[in-house]
Amino acid sequence: MILQVEQKNINVRVTTMDAELEFAILPSTTGKQLFNQIVKTIGLRETWFFGLQYQDSKGFSTWLKLNKRVTAQDVRRENPLLIKFRAKFYPEDVAEELIQEATQRLFFLQVKEGILNDDIYCPPETAVLLASYSVQTKHGDYKKDYHFPGYLSRDKLLPQRVLEQHKLNKEQWENRIKVWHEEHKGVLREDAMVEYLKIAQDLEMYGVNYFSIKNKKGSELWLGVDALGLNIYQNTDRMTPKIGFPWSEIRNISFNDKKFVIKPMDKKAPDFVFYASRLRINKRILALCMGNHDLYMRRRKPDTIEVQQMKAQAREEKTKRQMDKALLESEKKKRENAEKETEKIARETMELMGRLKQIEEETKKAQEELEEQTRRALELEKERTFAQEEAERLEKEAKASLLQQTESQMKNQENLEDVKKEKDNNTKRWQKRTVMVEVDLERAKEVLKTKDIQDCVQGDHDETDETSAEASAELTSPGMVRDRSEEERMTEAQKNKRLQKHLKVLSTELASARDDSKNTPNDLIHAENVKAGRDKYRTLRQIRQGNTKQRIDEFESM
Repeated sequence: MILQVEQKNINVRVTTMDAELEFAILPSTTGKQLFNQIVKTIGLRETWFFGLQYQDSKGFSTWLKLNKRVTAQDVRRENPLLIKFRAKFYPEDVAEELIQEATQRLFFLQVKEGILNDDIYCPPETAVLLASYSVQTKHGDYKKDYHFPGYLSRDKLLPQRVLEQHKLNKEQWENRIKVWHEEHKGVLREDAMVEYLKIAQDLEMYGVNYFSIKNKKGSELWLGVDALGLNIYQNTDRMTPKIGFPWSEIRNISFNDKKFVIKPMDKKAPDFVFYASRLRINKRILALCMGNHDLYMRRRKPDTIEVQQMKAQAREEKTKRQMDKALLESEKKKRENAEKETEKIARETMELMGRLKQIEEETKKAQEELEEQTRRALELEKERTFAQEEAERLEKEAKASLLQQTESQMKNQENLEDVKKEKDNNTKRWQKRTVMVEVDLERAKEVLKTKDIQDCVQGDHDETDETSAEASAELTSPGMVRDRSEEERMTEAQKNKRLQKHLKVLSTELASARDDSKNTPNDLIHAENVKAGRDKYRTLRQIRQGNTKQRIDEFESM
């Protein structure tokens, strides 16, 4: 008889940087099986950078082992089990290595969180510039008629340390970030994320996993594990490494309980030995060293077929985005031109309507003047007619009077001549007045005629406008090519003069509002490094000088 045991599903809640996923797994599900479910769900292909993080029963954050069952590991027994999907390994150069937009976004969000939480130290001027790229990623191009004052009020954009160190209110911070947001006009949201990461990867604490260790003397130091190798830091300074070992110099790594041993490629050099406080720390160091070294060597080999295909696809997608953007810009330009043309037509229409109204007013005024001139002409004509009739009447009266009085006034001829002379004078006066009235009338008609001609001319002119206590791993085989090209790198600010100028302007602007009494130890260390002309890669070249033996001896004497 065969008994079938039913396996009860276990609920797992997985948080990525921008989503929360729920899975039901079996007790037999391995970390690798859960990992594959997650990357398939979110459509991620660049899986080699990522891992699953959890909090163990003692409250420590650690990485899930993919080759073991999830339930067999020290995951805190909660319902559901809480797992974080995070970047475990960082690229040397984000622009060259991060291919998928999904990968770029997860790195952008994780690095941004590290900077805002001050886990990665970022100077104030760089923090403001990074904030502007973050805004471009979220809001796209700045639009004055859309992004009103206060549009950044709900976003956390700067580390609390930076806010406290400057005497600026929220509006003043927003205005500064807005100025640089406007500078990014035309930058695609996806490209803004990469620009953010290109600047952030030059920060000294970017991508470094720190572990508290001791040398044989018992001095407390920090071990930094990152994409480029192992670095040793003094206990009080996690920004400026003092000794460095590239991955190409390391042949074998191993640990036995709390003791960690690194065997260099140089057989004349002694083993590099340090001690951790707990066995679990050495296990994590070993896992991180193996993973970072594997990626370091992988970058120095030709791309796999899968990576070549992904890069080709990414180039096609980027070209398509650029073409879509160009098309959108073209349509936008056409729309703006059409709107300008419409505005021009409306403006010209208003101008024509204004001119038409002016012509109507002038025509009305001319009509009134014409009517006035006509009225005056009629009055003059009436006066002329009256004068003529009066003259005729007087002449008739004179003749009648002369006929009647001819005989009777013969004797008074002299008096009669005087009377006749007076009447003749009166007649001449009225005739003269009649002539004057006629002249005035003709003149009025001439004025009206001239006015009409001028109006016509003016009108014509207007129309024209953890199972073992020890483990080891072989990292590099003797005879392998030792490529240390990373030591020739320059920061993004050194390569990009425009960026360099932006950071200088920001530094000057913020200096006047800074309260130096609130500087942290990291601020002081950063200021000293800048004063000495040091940056991440110059320091890297300096701490790798000399042979391996000399650097190991220096470590032992710290």
